[in-house]
Amino acid sequence: MTGSRRQQNRLNRERAILDAALKVFAAQGYTGASMDAVAAEAGVTKPTLYSYFPSKESLFQAMMLGKRDVMLDVFEHPSGDMVADLLVFAWAYADTVMRPEMLALARLIIGEVQRFPEIGRAYQASGPDHLLRGIMRYLDSQRRAGRLAFEDAELAAQDLWGLILSAPRTQALYMPDALPDRATLHRYITNGLRVFLKAYSTAPAPDLHQLEALASAPSQQVRHDA
Repeated sequence: MTGSRRQQNRLNRERAILDAALKVFAAQGYTGASMDAVAAEAGVTKPTLYSYFPSKESLFQAMMLGKRDVMLDVFEHPSGDMVADLLVFAWAYADTVMRPEMLALARLIIGEVQRFPEIGRAYQASGPDHLLRGIMRYLDSQRRAGRLAFEDAELAAQDLWGLILSAPRTQALYMPDALPDRATLHRYITNGLRVFLKAYSTAPAPDLHQLEALASAPSQQVRHDA
């Protein structure tokens, strides 16, 4: 077997382990989840699991960082079109955090932090904090390019993700039987970006026009409804 084939097989197995970990953590919570359960869900032996992740803590961190990397991909590899990048990010964010298993995991973490505050700190550090820093880096690059104007990158980043999804995600956390449909997410995302651009864009009129065109394009709808 060639080195590249071995590497690909290892990557595929690591993805399977991380997918299994999300299912187990979402169903059992951080304290209830065990490496035995993750190994069984992933279809690997415990020694194999430990060869990839030496502890439950490292597995949890890798799982959360992997989700963060998916959401930040467009900011790590920008297209050069800020409005399009923001729209792609907004949908990647929604498609990740609105997944039923991610919502279930967030609910369980919230339920555990009173007794085990270290779990909340691990969740925050591995997920939201890393995501926030990635958003800040992108927004700051757009400020340097003259595309955005703000004084505090952290507040601008908090505004961005709060505007696009805070309300429907909060509702979904407490009403798991009433998840928003794609049309509702589209409504919140488009409106949130509209408000963000009005507040921070140095050229709001053309940016808002482009946003409306992108958000209403049939290809955009097909891509995110698939």
